[in-house]
Amino acid sequence: MAIQILAPEVASQIAAGEVVERPASVVKELIENALDAGATQIHIQCLSAGKKLIEVSDNGEGIAGEELPLAVLRHATSKINSAQDLWRITTLGFRGEALASIGSIARLTITSRTRQAEVGYRLIVEGGSEPQIQATGAPHGTTVRVEDLFFNVPARRKFLKSDPTERQRIDAVVVDYALAFPRVQFQLMQDGRLSFASSGNGERREILASLMGVDEARQLIEVNYEDSDFRIGGLISPPGLTRSNRREIHLFVNRRPIQDSLLTSAVLQAYHTLIMVGRFPLVWLFIEIDPQKVDVNVHPAKAEVRFANPGQMFGLIQHVVRRTLVAGSSLSVFPAMPNPPVWQPPFDEIQSARSEVVQGTTTSSPPVPHPETELPTLNQKIPLLRWIGQVANTYIIAEGPDGLYLIDQHAAHERVLFERFLRQSQTTITSQKLLQPSLLTLSSAQAALFEEQIPILNRLGFEIVPFGLNTFQVRALPSFFAGVDGALAVRATIEDFEENEEPLKRETEKRLIARICKRIAVKAGQSLSPEEQKALLRELEDCQSPRTCPHGRPTMIHLSVDLLERQFGRRGAI
Repeated sequence: MAIQILAPEVASQIAAGEVVERPASVVKELIENALDAGATQIHIQCLSAGKKLIEVSDNGEGIAGEELPLAVLRHATSKINSAQDLWRITTLGFRGEALASIGSIARLTITSRTRQAEVGYRLIVEGGSEPQIQATGAPHGTTVRVEDLFFNVPARRKFLKSDPTERQRIDAVVVDYALAFPRVQFQLMQDGRLSFASSGNGERREILASLMGVDEARQLIEVNYEDSDFRIGGLISPPGLTRSNRREIHLFVNRRPIQDSLLTSAVLQAYHTLIMVGRFPLVWLFIEIDPQKVDVNVHPAKAEVRFANPGQMFGLIQHVVRRTLVAGSSLSVFPAMPNPPVWQPPFDEIQSARSEVVQGTTTSSPPVPHPETELPTLNQKIPLLRWIGQVANTYIIAEGPDGLYLIDQHAAHERVLFERFLRQSQTTITSQKLLQPSLLTLSSAQAALFEEQIPILNRLGFEIVPFGLNTFQVRALPSFFAGVDGALAVRATIEDFEENEEPLKRETEKRLIARICKRIAVKAGQSLSPEEQKALLRELEDCQSPRTCPHGRPTMIHLSVDLLERQFGRRGAI
């Protein structure tokens, strides 16, 4: 094929692919334009997860009528004038590509009026067509309406995720900018329903309280650091408040949300030995730095930056977060083990499916099944055990006819609760009303996921009802969960469902039960009385699969008499 110059509409669609990846990308670009225009109120409306409609209205400066046609041309911008300006960028946008890209793959309508103008102007572009402009009545500010996104690029639509996932990404974008600009009032409507709102009073903790609940927001520790070169503020969680993934680590540079593996590593290093392995903190850090010391022009979506001195940034973030933690909370430090031995599974597939392995044992362990999967097992019953004691408030020591057993009390209790729940679910699960119902406050994305699970949870003996914006009331629990915090128990279902992009298709009830049991089971380090330990052993003996927890981790290590004799040299070397 001969070399040829692409048609303008083709070139525009290629460029749009870098800027507009999904509906959330459109929302991001339009919010940035509104903020750069000095808006103090921004209203976003989406239909069909942004595929049918995205409308962003603001009360900013507006666009003059004679400049409006320029706004939809590529590389037309009011934010920089020369190449030198790229090294002192103080605005969120600067390339002049967003509106042109959006106009090439959607039906775009821009209505704007400056404060000095007597009338507003409306501009219409459809799929990169010649813009049409006309005078119209309009309030001060700008309204951008994007309809039928990707209508002329159907292949792009096929690669979009499900509506709940796309809505979740839109929510995340709006929340990030609401936190970065807490004095701007945001309102997000999704399919006619209020999904998020902020008051614009400057209080980030108030915004987070609307997302995660007042109790958790109250625990967050304020970060406040300033020197001649940097200003770092934000909120971080104490070591006792963690999540099962790192999605709640949010970083901002000059109020721009970014993704940076180096700074994320610095945050995690600051929490090293303070939280358990496999748990992650909740962090919102806002870094103010001289624009000349950071390059924001390194990523098509401006999601990454490059620092002039990355090593200095790593050390600074680690120091500030660690110092804030030490000053702001009572810490219990978990000692780090130097180079602990790690069992390596024989196959790469198994290794990638499961990173948690038994460490420091002298006996080899079988491959650990994929989490969330309850696999059939044979001959798993254990003999009657005689209780001996407890080690480190974590492991129960027991003697059987064939040797010694070390039992992980948390994993064992998970198994006991899981099988007890399954047995009752075969009949009618009795519920117990709570004297004081528990309130569960979630982000809008979490709430959308949770609503899908409510019918299943109610069928399992819970009673959960909506109780305001993104808030739910837990009124009853299965009777054998008496004394458990209902909100804490059901939150586990949301945290784990967020790990999957689509709802689990089969055995959803079992997986929900397993996650709840994991959350409410006794914890490692929790002291149990001799009677409680013996009762746990008796219940474990009655289980159908006592040797693993519902997620596949071993509940016990068996040291046979033969192994003990070999270890002590009574039968030769092992």
